[in-house]
Amino acid sequence: MPGNSPLKNTSRGGWKSAIFIIFVEVAERFAYYGVAGNLMMYLTRVLGQPTATAAKNVNIWQGVSAVFPVVGGFLADSYIGRFRTILLASTIYLIGLVLLTVAVSAVPPPAQGTVFFIALYVLAVGEGGHKPCVQTFAADQFAEGLPEEKTAKSSFFNWWYVGIVCGATAAVLVVIYVEDYVGWKFGFGMLVVAVAVALVVFLIGSGSYRRQAPVGSPFTRVAQVMVAAVRKRRLAEGEGVGFVLKRMVGQFTLCLVLASSGTSPFSPFPFYFQYFLGIF
Repeated sequence: MPGNSPLKNTSRGGWKSAIFIIFVEVAERFAYYGVAGNLMMYLTRVLGQPTATAAKNVNIWQGVSAVFPVVGGFLADSYIGRFRTILLASTIYLIGLVLLTVAVSAVPPPAQGTVFFIALYVLAVGEGGHKPCVQTFAADQFAEGLPEEKTAKSSFFNWWYVGIVCGATAAVLVVIYVEDYVGWKFGFGMLVVAVAVALVVFLIGSGSYRRQAPVGSPFTRVAQVMVAAVRKRRLAEGEGVGFVLKRMVGQFTLCLVLASSGTSPFSPFPFYFQYFLGIF
């Protein structure tokens, strides 16, 4: 139950719960790279955009996708918890993929680009709720106070990253090939099926999860400290408020950037840093 200590919920959690969540992450990475990996080709070949314009649109979309996790993490930590945030985000993600499939298969050319970009940014919103919560929620299933689960938690991170690589690799090898040589609607349709199945799997495991109640976002506490520093005219050490604010803003910005950094099969650092920083 929400708010209960993991030590009191030994019948829940562990690998039997984490495996459901890993499946969700594999499907999400499969879907994300299935879209992102061939996005330039779609914008230039199908929508007829110049290469520079297409590159700009891809970068903007990826940037928005990287910023929205800050909002998703705040929502999960402060209000609705990780489980509900993942559920909501996965639903939004699925809606975005359905819109993508409709855009490439049923919408006539004049409106196709508009629907396609709406779908992309719906995906970005779904990514924002999914990215900061799924890994941490899976790690919540292993209690630090139980020796056997503490050991299992160490191997969990290895398998988690293996799952990410498998999902991304499958997208590059299979989905992009289907999009290029079979049809865009079939490629995006595969992603719809993958995320829909993952959502069902996530719900199947819902009775076994350990859920932590929202305890408030660290961003809120940092903001409160910054406001207090502004109000305080003179510090005991004699340092100016401006000096302290400079340091705090720098640290806050670093945390924000690293927490929002994307994970790729070739760059695991942001992936691990997001968890061990404890921001989300």
